[in-house]
Amino acid sequence: MNQTALAPRSAVPEGRTDPGRRVGWGVPALAAGLIAAIAVIAAVHLTQGTAAVGAADLLALLGGRAADGSDDAAAVLVASRAPRLVAGLLVGFALGAAGAAMQSVSRNILASPDTLAVNAGAHLAIVAVAAFGISLPVIPTGLVAFAGGLLAAALVLGLSSGGSGPVRLVLAGSAIALGLSAVTSMLLLLFAQDTVGLFSWGSGSLAQIGIAAARSMAPVIVVAVIVLLLLGRRLDILGLGDDAARVVGVNPRMTRILTVVVAVLLAAAAVTIAGPIGFVGLCAPAIMRLLAPRIRGLHRHRALIPLAGLAGVAIVLGADVLLRVFVGSDRSVAVPTGVVTTMLGAVFLTALAWRMRDTGATSTAAGLTRVRSVRRYLVTLVVAVVLLVALVVASSLLGDAKLLLGDVANWITGQAGTGVTFILDTRMPRVLAAVLAGAALALAGALVQAVSRNALAEPGILGVVGGAGLAAIAVITIVPLASAWLVTGAALVGAVVAASIVFGLAARGGLAQNRLVLIGIAVSAASLAMITLLVVLTDPFNSTKALTWLAGSTYGRSFAAIAPVAIAIVVAIPLLVASRRDLDLLALDDETPRLAGIDVSRARFALLCVAVVLTATAVASVGVISFVGLVAPHAARALVGGRHSRILPVAAILGGLLVCVADVVGRTVIAPDQLPAGLVTALVGAPYFAWVLWRSRAGASRLV
Repeated sequence: MNQTALAPRSAVPEGRTDPGRRVGWGVPALAAGLIAAIAVIAAVHLTQGTAAVGAADLLALLGGRAADGSDDAAAVLVASRAPRLVAGLLVGFALGAAGAAMQSVSRNILASPDTLAVNAGAHLAIVAVAAFGISLPVIPTGLVAFAGGLLAAALVLGLSSGGSGPVRLVLAGSAIALGLSAVTSMLLLLFAQDTVGLFSWGSGSLAQIGIAAARSMAPVIVVAVIVLLLLGRRLDILGLGDDAARVVGVNPRMTRILTVVVAVLLAAAAVTIAGPIGFVGLCAPAIMRLLAPRIRGLHRHRALIPLAGLAGVAIVLGADVLLRVFVGSDRSVAVPTGVVTTMLGAVFLTALAWRMRDTGATSTAAGLTRVRSVRRYLVTLVVAVVLLVALVVASSLLGDAKLLLGDVANWITGQAGTGVTFILDTRMPRVLAAVLAGAALALAGALVQAVSRNALAEPGILGVVGGAGLAAIAVITIVPLASAWLVTGAALVGAVVAASIVFGLAARGGLAQNRLVLIGIAVSAASLAMITLLVVLTDPFNSTKALTWLAGSTYGRSFAAIAPVAIAIVVAIPLLVASRRDLDLLALDDETPRLAGIDVSRARFALLCVAVVLTATAVASVGVISFVGLVAPHAARALVGGRHSRILPVAAILGGLLVCVADVVGRTVIAPDQLPAGLVTALVGAPYFAWVLWRSRAGASRLV
C-alpha cells in the first residue's frame, strides 16, 4: 500500500527530512516536551475524583506531612486515583506503540488497532467468555483478547493486501469491525445479566477497582515494547522496500508477522486493562509521522515507537482530564474515556482526509455501468417480486406463535379471534416496517453510489445512518413518549447534518473516493461515541434500549411508525423515475453529464437530498441497520447491469427481502427471545463486503 497517497501535502517520504522546514530541536527535546506535558496532565489527573480529596491533601500526603484526613487521602490515592492514572499510562503507551508498528508494516498511516479491527476482535473475545459465564483471571483474559485481536488483524490484512490504495485497509477493517461488533451486541443482548457493565466498557474506560489488572499487564507491555525496539532497525530497512531489505539479509515476511503479533499483543493488553479505547493507536503515531520530516531522527523506529507511546499517554490522560472537567467527576465515572478519544480521533481523521492527496483513488465507473440483457432484467424482476410476496406471507405466519393462512384472511376481513388479532396487529407492522425500511435503504445506497461514483459508498459507511440514529436516540431518550413523526423529524435533521459534513468536506477537489469514505467513517465513529455518551449520561442502567435501537429492530412497531418511510418512498419513486438518465450519466464522470446539459452540482445535491430523506425515515422506522445500502445495490447491479432504470426497482425489492429475512430469522431462530434485524444484516453484510474486497484484492477496481 502506498502510504504517501494519504499523506498531507507537506509530508515528504519517510526517512528523510525537509531542510527548509527542519526545526532546531530533535528527538530528545521532543521526548522531554512530551514527558513534561504528561507530568502536568498526570498531576491534574490525580486531583480529579469524586472524593473530597484535593491537591493540598495529596501534596501533604506525598510530602510526608500529617494532615486531617490523611488516611482517607491515602486510601483514595491507592485504591482509585493511582490505579486510574497507571491504567492511562500503560494503555496510552501500548496503543501508541502498537499503532506505530502497524502503520510501518502495512505502510499505511491509517493503520491502527481500530482500523485493523484488533480492538473489535479482542472485545468480542472477552464478551464471549463473559456471556457463557466463564470468569477468568487477568492473564488468561489477556490471552483471550490477544487471540481475538490477532484473528481479526490477520483477516483484515489478508483482505486489504494487493489493493489499489491505502483506504482499502480502512474499508476492510471497518467492515470486519462492524461484523464483529454485531456479534458482540448480540451477546450483550442475549446474555444481559452475565455481561452487565460491558456496554460502556466497550467504549474504553480507565475506571479501575484496584491495580491488579495494570500490575498483571505491565510486564507484558514492557516486554512487547522492548521487542519492538529490537525490531526497530529491521523496520527501518523494511521501509526502504522489500527488495532492499532482502539484500541486507532482512526477511520482510517474518519481520511483518512478528511485528504484527507483538503489536496485537500490546493492543490486547490495553483492551484487557481498560476496554477498547478508540483512535489512540491512529492519532499518536500519525502525529509523530507528520512531525518526522521536520525533526531529525524521528523517522527511525527506535525513536518513533517510544515517542508514539508517549503521545498516546498524553492523548489518553488528556482525554480523561477533559472528560471529568466537562461532565464532572461524579458523572464521569459512568462515561467511558474512549468516547472522548474517539471524538478527538474522528476530528483528526477528518482533517487528515481533507488535506490528503487522493492519488490512490481508482474509478469504479466501469463497475457501475455494466450492461445486462433486457430478458435477464425481466426474469430477475419477476423472481424478486414473487420471492418478496412469498416472504411477506411467510413472515406474517411465522414467529413465537405460528399462524395459518386462514387466520390472516380472517384478520383482513375483521373476523379473527382476539388472540389472532393481537398477534397480527403487532406482527404485520413489523413485516411492513422491515420491507419498507430495507427498500428505502437500498434506494438510498444506489443513489449515493451513483452520485459519488463509488461502489463502496452507502449511507452507513458515509455517516448518514449514524447521524440519523444519534438524533433519533436523543429524542427517544429525552422524550420517552415521543411520536413517530417527532422521531422521524429528528432523524431527518441528524441525517442532513451528517450528510452536510461528509459531502461538504469531501467535495474539495471533487467527491474523491478515499476522502469521502474516510470522512464518512469518522462521522460514523463520532456519532456512535456521542450515542454512548448520551445513553450513559441520561439512562446508564438501560443500555439495552440503546443496543436494541443501534442493532436495528422492528420490535414494537406500529402502523403509525412506518407511515413516514412509506410516504418517503412514494414521493421518491416519481423523482427517481425522472432522474434515471441523470443517474446513468453521473455514474460515468463529470464531463459527460455536462455535455448532455445536466447541471452536475444541482443534480448531485437533489439526489443526495432524496437519499438523506430515505435514510432518515428508514432509521426512524427500524433503527440503525448496516450494509443494506451496500449489499442490495451491488447485488442488483450484478444481476441486471448498470442502468438505473433497472437497478433501482431490483435493489429496492432486494433490500426489502434482506431486512425482512433478517427480521424473520431474528424472531424465530431463538424464539421467544429475539435478535434485532440489524444484527442479522450485519452478519450477512460483513462477509459479503469482505468477499467483494477479496475478489478485487489483485488490484482490480471492479466490484461486481
